[in-house]
Amino acid sequence: MSGNPIRVLVVDDSAVVRGLLARAIESDTTLQLVGTAMHGEAALSSLRRLSVDVVVLDVEMPVMDGLTALQRIQHEFPKIRVIMASALTSEGADTTLRALSLGAAGCIAKPTSSSVSDSISQLSKDLLPLIHALGRSDRPSVASTQPKPTAAFSSPTTRGPQHAISAVVIGTSTGGPQALRKVLCDLPSDFPLPIFIVQHMPPLFTPMLAKHIQMDSGRPAQEAIHLQNVKPGHTYVAPGDYHMELDRRDGPVRTLLTQAAPEHYCRPSVNPLFRTAADVYRQSLLAVMLTGMGEDGKEGSAAIVQRGGWLIAQDEASSVVWGMPGAVVRAGLAHEVLPLDQIGPRILHTCLELAR
Repeated sequence: MSGNPIRVLVVDDSAVVRGLLARAIESDTTLQLVGTAMHGEAALSSLRRLSVDVVVLDVEMPVMDGLTALQRIQHEFPKIRVIMASALTSEGADTTLRALSLGAAGCIAKPTSSSVSDSISQLSKDLLPLIHALGRSDRPSVASTQPKPTAAFSSPTTRGPQHAISAVVIGTSTGGPQALRKVLCDLPSDFPLPIFIVQHMPPLFTPMLAKHIQMDSGRPAQEAIHLQNVKPGHTYVAPGDYHMELDRRDGPVRTLLTQAAPEHYCRPSVNPLFRTAADVYRQSLLAVMLTGMGEDGKEGSAAIVQRGGWLIAQDEASSVVWGMPGAVVRAGLAHEVLPLDQIGPRILHTCLELAR
């Protein structure tokens, strides 16, 4: 990133929330708060006269709501990245998931503490790294990027997994809901294998994610339950604030939920799912690492590869943030590096080819 600060516009109808967001942003000297707005219409007016890299956008607002504003921003200013700020309610989570599926780059939960210092601390932890990841001016917008073919990290004699696939695991974070929607909708409604997903999200958001996945894909999807027997053709989403693991000691594969320490500052983390799935499914496991900030899942990916599983990583051009997939690629763990629009068809082809 160049030495220029990342320019941020804050949009929220609450003066209190605007103030908290502004103070958190102004605490970082590499960021520049260029303005604030009370609703979507005012935000668009500001964007037409200001130079902005990232917009922090409220979900629920008068005059013009967050979803409408998001779509207008995407149309008029396709290079600007949008972060949705949502109240921790079912309604807020549902609307936020819709925004993410429409192309919002990330989301944060609004602070709930009555303490100003605690609220700013929480925003600094959740929001500022996200702004940094999204706000690099040299990154093209995903909407305007045409993914470039990327060579697979497989040996010349190996075209794909050599064992029938029994399950699919997916790890993702920033930009994940839109990427998941694309990948899962590229699979048929009768796709027979269980799919396990870790998406970095807080509680209340993950059940809504599962609901949207079921509606979009036409396959059963749910937030995982502790000690639940895994069913073919079902999709399981790790609940917010819980790690999801897999176990087969007593016969059928089961989902286990734990509140063990966060890994890479995340709970749920991709690592517990990938590690335990590698133990359960070994050579019959297909793993996918999609767009996301940070390096969560790198260690779990190593366990999958060590046990003979197959790993696909999303390429940089089609990723909102090439942190998590980039980490496994740089570590030499990815067997294939593919644009987003090729991952679903590749999963289907691999599973059907080896089932014959």
